[in-house]
Amino acid sequence: MSTIHDQAMNYVYQQVLQRLLGFFSRSERTALQLLIQRLVVAAGGTENIGQFKVLVNQSGSRDSCYTLALLRAAQLTIAGRAPATFQLRVATLRWNGNGPTTQQNLHRSYSALFLYDDPRVELLMVDNREVLAFDHRTPVSAQGHESNRVNLLLVGHCRTWIETPELWDDAYLATAEYYSHIARWSNGVDAMISTESRSSQRHFLEGLNRAMQRVAIAGPEPVPCGFEALFPLLDGLGDDFYRELRRDDDRVVWRPAGEFEACRRTSFIDVNDMMVGKLEDRWPLLGEFLGFEPDELTLYQGEVLFADPLISAHVRGLHARFIEGRTYDAGVDDYLHKTLADLHRKEAAQSVCEHLMGSFDSLGGPEPLRLLAQDYLLHGFALNETQLTCLLFAPFIDNGRGLERFLRNCHPGMLVAMPDLHRAMQGLHAPEQVVKWITEVSGLPVGMIIRLYAMGPVQVHAPAEFASQNAGLDEVVSASPFERSTER
Repeated sequence: MSTIHDQAMNYVYQQVLQRLLGFFSRSERTALQLLIQRLVVAAGGTENIGQFKVLVNQSGSRDSCYTLALLRAAQLTIAGRAPATFQLRVATLRWNGNGPTTQQNLHRSYSALFLYDDPRVELLMVDNREVLAFDHRTPVSAQGHESNRVNLLLVGHCRTWIETPELWDDAYLATAEYYSHIARWSNGVDAMISTESRSSQRHFLEGLNRAMQRVAIAGPEPVPCGFEALFPLLDGLGDDFYRELRRDDDRVVWRPAGEFEACRRTSFIDVNDMMVGKLEDRWPLLGEFLGFEPDELTLYQGEVLFADPLISAHVRGLHARFIEGRTYDAGVDDYLHKTLADLHRKEAAQSVCEHLMGSFDSLGGPEPLRLLAQDYLLHGFALNETQLTCLLFAPFIDNGRGLERFLRNCHPGMLVAMPDLHRAMQGLHAPEQVVKWITEVSGLPVGMIIRLYAMGPVQVHAPAEFASQNAGLDEVVSASPFERSTER
C-alpha cells in the first residue's frame, strides 16, 4: 500500500512540476537548470543531494512566493532525475504586520505547490520565539503581539530626539534573530537561499547595524557586502538580541528548548541572478497558479518588506509637524521626494515610480493617508498617534533628557508634574495617576521606561562604506503628488 501511495504521490508531484514549468519562460527554464546545478555543487554532488537541506524564508510577498516556486521546481526536477532530492525548510516569522492577506498568500502558494504532507518539506512559523508547524488559520499569539509591540517601542525610543525615527528598526533585530535560530533548529540546515538583490541585502545589513547600536549589543561590524556575511555576523551576536533592553525575568527563551544546534553550519546561496525576465511576466504564475493577491496596503515593494511606504510617509509627516515645526503634508512630500530620488538613482523602471506615485495619489491627499496609517498602526500594532508622537521625542532615554521638550510641545499641562515623572522613571515612589499617565502616553510598562531612563545617550554611526553607498539619496525630485494644504 505504501508503494502504491508513493507512486501516486510521485505522479501528482510530476503533474505539479509540469504545470509549474508551463508558466516559465524559456529564460526562466534556463535559470532553473543553473539553479539546479548550483544546488548540486553546494551539496557536494548528486550522491549527497538527498541529505542537503535548504532554508527559504517566506514573508508572503510577491518575490518570496516566486522564489519558493523556483525552488520547488528545482526540487521536483531533481526528484524526477535522481533517486533523491534536497530537503526544503520553508519558514515564516510571525509579527504584527502580518495581515490576513499575507497568511492566505502563503497558504494558497503552499497548496498550489503541494508542499503540505510532502516529507521532503518542512513548513514552519515562528511566533514569540517558538518554532511551530505552519498554520495559516492561527493569528499571531496574544503574547507574541504584545512582545512585538513593546519591542517596536523600546527600540524606537533608543535614539536622540533629533534623529528621524526608523520605526521598523526592531524588525531588523527580530528578523536577524529569527534567521539565526531557524537555521539551527532541529539539526539545522545546510544553506539559506535568497533572491534579494545585492542592494536589498546591503540595506538589511545597514539597518541591522543601526539597530544593534541602538540596543547596545556588541558583535562584528557589518560589512557592506551581501548575505554571505550574514551568518558569521549573527554568530557573534549571541542568542538574545534584546538582552540589554529586557530584564532576565522578562525574557522569553527560544522554544522548543534543547532543539537548537549550538554550532551553525549554514551557508548562504545567492540566486538573485536567477531572477530573469520582467516583473509583469511573472503575474500569470503568481496569480493563476500560486493564487497570489497583492495587499492593497502595500503600495510598492521596496528594499525592506516591513518598511511599508504608507507608514514611513506617515512617520515622516508627524516628524515634520511635531519635531520640525512644519506641516504634516510637508513631511509626506519630503518622504516621496527622497523615495523617488532613490528609485531614479537605482534606475528603477518608470512603471515602478508611476505605481508608487499613483498609489499615493489615489488615497486623495495627506489627510486620508494619515487616517489610513493611524488605523493600520492601531489595529495591527495597538499603537496610537499619541504613543507614536511620544516615540518621536524619545523623552525617557539618558535620564529623561528630552522630557521637558516633549511636555512643552505636546502636553504642557503636565509640566508641573515633571518632578513626579522623573521619580517614576527612576523607579521611586510617585503618584499613581502620574504613573498611569506616562504608561498610557508611551504605551510602555513602567519597568521598560525605567530601563530606558537608565540608558545613556544613543548615537548611531554608520560605517564609512555604508555611508558612501547611500550618497545621492538627498537628490530632490521637484514634482509632488499632493498639493500643499493649509497648516495643521
